[in-house]
Amino acid sequence: MTAIFMHETQALIESAARLVVDYYKTLPQRPVLVPSTSESLREVLCEPLPVDGTGFETLLGTLRDVVFRFSRHNGHQRFFGYVASPGTPITTAGSMIEAALNANLTSWRSAPPAAELEHLVITWLKEMLGYPSSAEGLLVSGGSMANLAAMAAARSAIRPEAARNGLSGPPLTVYVSSESHFSLRKAAAILGIGEANVRIVSTDAQLRMDPAELERLIRVDLAAGRVPMCVSANLGTVGTGAVDPIDAIAKIAHRYGLWLHVDAAYGGFAALAPSGQPYFEAISEADSVTLDPHKWLYVPVGCGCVLYKNPSAAYSAFSHNAEYTRTIGLERNEAFAFWNYGPELSRPFRALNLWLLLKYAGTKRIGDAIESNIGCAKYFEKLVCASEDWVRDKNVAHHAADERSAQ
Repeated sequence: MTAIFMHETQALIESAARLVVDYYKTLPQRPVLVPSTSESLREVLCEPLPVDGTGFETLLGTLRDVVFRFSRHNGHQRFFGYVASPGTPITTAGSMIEAALNANLTSWRSAPPAAELEHLVITWLKEMLGYPSSAEGLLVSGGSMANLAAMAAARSAIRPEAARNGLSGPPLTVYVSSESHFSLRKAAAILGIGEANVRIVSTDAQLRMDPAELERLIRVDLAAGRVPMCVSANLGTVGTGAVDPIDAIAKIAHRYGLWLHVDAAYGGFAALAPSGQPYFEAISEADSVTLDPHKWLYVPVGCGCVLYKNPSAAYSAFSHNAEYTRTIGLERNEAFAFWNYGPELSRPFRALNLWLLLKYAGTKRIGDAIESNIGCAKYFEKLVCASEDWVRDKNVAHHAADERSAQ
């Protein structure tokens, strides 16, 4: 029986590997997408609930002829939509290994090596950014979940009993720019702060948060008896990649006792590129940081990160105990539980692909790739400025020219 199982396992994996290798080989010749409709795909894919099994080669045929053919290939050299990393062979292999292990990172005892690797890659991420080594963090499903976790920690820092007793007293207020990701407003809604208590701070000509307007809104809320809780600065906005003046915002946050969050989901790994490093000079001022390795660190979708400078606020927001999850051992070692610092209990082995990529490629090679991406953007800027069919905002163009002159 074991021999039959191993033979079947080998055949399945080898057939799937051939399909993946063929995909990488043929990707440059494929169109970025083949037009389709929901109805046409349903006609091909929908069927009654299977009672009997189907041969794997038949299933691979469906994957090849339908799933692969009609997917939008974000690893294609002509894919310019969204912000999605291309797949890499090393993380393709890693995903297969992750699935084989099927580790569940609830805590150290449930997956000891996987837990240690997650602690390790968090340490590496902090080092990349220049974030305090004493900070803690964990990998989550993406930037939206990281923003939710950070805002929950901010809420507990201001109202320590909110997680247990609910919100009471004067309304809490949150400050984001008009360019910030909508997940921050969504997080406020989920956490009971209320989307109506999210203040939208205007931006300057370069689409960066205006610190003077931020301070004005804080003072208005204080005068009205509200409690300013958190300000979220952007390190790379969704629409334009704008970077807010984090140092100036940090001074205001400290002056009024606000939690400073930095949403670096889009731009965080520019820290590995020489031209991006100046944007991170004030990152250590942040109480929390959102990162998305599945964007500019080229790992598969499903890997975000939240960092906490003072993890006790996150512990206050998320810690729970039950007899079936009771931990035994030294705190931060064998007794460490990821669920005490984020919303998830069951968690996949997200660190594996991140560890594999960083070890396999090294930060020098990855930084060079990011610098190359930035170079492509600057080249595109020149094409836009030289084209009669495109118009660039004059204020942004002037700002870019000023930055080049300063360099």
